[in-house]
Amino acid sequence: MASRPASRNLEGGLAALLLAYTAICCVSLMHVAGWYSEFHIFFDPGNLHQAALALSVLTGISFFFSIGEFSFGYFVSFYLYNLVMGYIWLSYFSHFEYDLALARLSAVASLLAFLIPAVLITAPLPRTYELSRKAFHELPTAILVLAATIVGVGTTYGFRLVGLQEMYSAQRDIAYPTWLNYLMGATSTTLLPFAFACFAGRRALWKAVACLIVASLFYPITLNKSTLLTPGWLLFLVILLAYFKPRTVVILSLLIPASTGLLLLLFLDRGAGVVFGTVNFRMLAIPASMFDIYNDYFSKHDLTYFCQISLLKFSDCPYQDQLGVVFANKYHLGNLNGSLFVTEGIASVGVTLAPASAFACGLLVALANRASAGLKPSFILTSAAVLPQVFMNVPLSTILLSHGGALLFLLWYVCPRDLDEIAVESTPSEEVANSRVAPAAFPEAL
Repeated sequence: MASRPASRNLEGGLAALLLAYTAICCVSLMHVAGWYSEFHIFFDPGNLHQAALALSVLTGISFFFSIGEFSFGYFVSFYLYNLVMGYIWLSYFSHFEYDLALARLSAVASLLAFLIPAVLITAPLPRTYELSRKAFHELPTAILVLAATIVGVGTTYGFRLVGLQEMYSAQRDIAYPTWLNYLMGATSTTLLPFAFACFAGRRALWKAVACLIVASLFYPITLNKSTLLTPGWLLFLVILLAYFKPRTVVILSLLIPASTGLLLLLFLDRGAGVVFGTVNFRMLAIPASMFDIYNDYFSKHDLTYFCQISLLKFSDCPYQDQLGVVFANKYHLGNLNGSLFVTEGIASVGVTLAPASAFACGLLVALANRASAGLKPSFILTSAAVLPQVFMNVPLSTILLSHGGALLFLLWYVCPRDLDEIAVESTPSEEVANSRVAPAAFPEAL
């Protein structure tokens, strides 16, 4: 019980946490520029005061997270806020030549346009169907069996135990059927975290552990860094949820890794390259730098008008290859995929109309809020644990289809609302009464 007062105090200090995170990110980006300048990430002390002033204005948006209620949209919005914050900082040291002032204004407007519907629209959808209790209790086990089967099928195409340094070169040898790619993406990103959240809510320890084991087996068949980190990421969030409220966990989920990577670099220098390179560079800096690269490219080339989406690709589309391949050929930095801000935004309609595209994407995320209304915030956070990271790196259309986002939203919609492990949390007075009747399905703060 001692953790609850501390949790409430930290919840009341979300604004301070947000400011601390902003400061950590700025210092982190300074060091990223020192180690990874070949990725067009730079730092110039002469422009430091301008960058700091711009971020001080942007922090006004961050306080929105202090007053907004937790939802899936809140979770995603904070991760996308990280991208815009990082870009605003990096833009003051950019070596590219395009209208930087307009690009900054467009990025901030896009963030606001997305955040307003994604955080504020949470009213529940009318529900016409709900899984029976029996079906819901059997569903996570069925997902676990499906995931194990997919791993088994995947191993017939290849099973490679390689380190991070060899991962990207080994990826070129992977060739799976399209249907299997879709199944692996949806299962590892959304279905397994959903099953894990269900088992954790029921305190089904061994089945929850089985989810983590199966999730770890996706790495040798996909050679994807996200699948490698998924088991640890799920455990990390569950531990945080045992002590802090979901809104606080959202901020700490980035603040703790970013701070750890930076501190290890400062005290251990390059010896901390794995952590700093994975978190501060790959996870945080690269997605933010996509604004800079996409703005540079599309200030000189034709827009896509959404033809990069497979279902919308037409014969006279100026880009027959995926955008990641186009940028790999242009900038020679590997496949440079980007978030909805740069793909459905900058690439598709340009910087001027990018906020309108972001608003439409925010409305789609708001539908997820409405589909999950009535579910326990901790259940939503755990079952969607991987998706916000995906939002930072790939378009929304890819998330909904290839990564199973639409399927997760449907699962939330049909989940029964009267089960302790997933139902909305009770009020503090009800918690006291309920604690005398039965133990909580999740850890106390969940």
